[in-house]
Amino acid sequence: MSWQQLHIPAHGDQARRLQSLLETAGAAAVTLRDAGDEPLLEPAPGAMPLWQDTIVTALFPADRDPDALLAGIEHQFGASLPDSRVEMLADQSWERSWMDDFQPLRFGERLWIVPSWCEAPAPDAVNLRLDPGLAFGTGTHETTALCLEWLDAHPPTGRQVLDYGCGSGVLAIAALLLGAERAHVCDLDAQALTATRANAETNGVEDRLFCHDLQSVPGGADLMLANILAGPLMELAPHLAELTRPGGAILLSGILREQASEVCHHYQPWFELDAPVERGDWCLLAGIRRQAE
Repeated sequence: MSWQQLHIPAHGDQARRLQSLLETAGAAAVTLRDAGDEPLLEPAPGAMPLWQDTIVTALFPADRDPDALLAGIEHQFGASLPDSRVEMLADQSWERSWMDDFQPLRFGERLWIVPSWCEAPAPDAVNLRLDPGLAFGTGTHETTALCLEWLDAHPPTGRQVLDYGCGSGVLAIAALLLGAERAHVCDLDAQALTATRANAETNGVEDRLFCHDLQSVPGGADLMLANILAGPLMELAPHLAELTRPGGAILLSGILREQASEVCHHYQPWFELDAPVERGDWCLLAGIRRQAE
């Protein structure tokens, strides 16, 4: 079957409204992507952020009149959409055109993220099967990559891990595949927990992964993972310290380089922190929980 894609630039909250209008108009799928170069991180628990400038792409059968379709969307939207464009996908699978954008990624020495439609480049490596989906976090952004590389270099063998604000669950699942005994994850967003459960099942670790709301998170973590944003990380410092056992490790990401010293200041009452590990504009902070006095 042949398809057409309608691409509409949107600003701010316009994207959500356009998504709804396109779905109502009968789109087979609607996707949102960054129109510029603005990073979208693992969000704070419960947050559903979008880029400031977004491209909304809707998939329709090729026999739909694109001019009439766009006119109807503009009428409901209440404004013209002059920068919209139509792309024909004749005689090709729209799924394949989307899937080609995602290929296996290596992190450190032996950890790979491999989409389900790809062969593992290194079958004997630690291969985490993960497809882009509804929740955030596929390893493509520097903040997630820094965490995955740290986990590869410091396998959490036999440890109890807590992934606070789990998104897709990629960090918790990677920890389990690298030897963690069990992983607890939490997020306010039910969609994130649903995605995490599905990804854990795909990777055969569902029996060692436990999902929680933020009010029922267990303490005593040997390794605390929090790849969110600097603001929430600073607010959560006392709480994350309380959930990490003395002698346990913490891994913080989603931090711009210029924010690192302030984040360190909030965590130093409880943690001995290493020097930041930087990549691009971003950095990772790792440390050890001080022994209780």
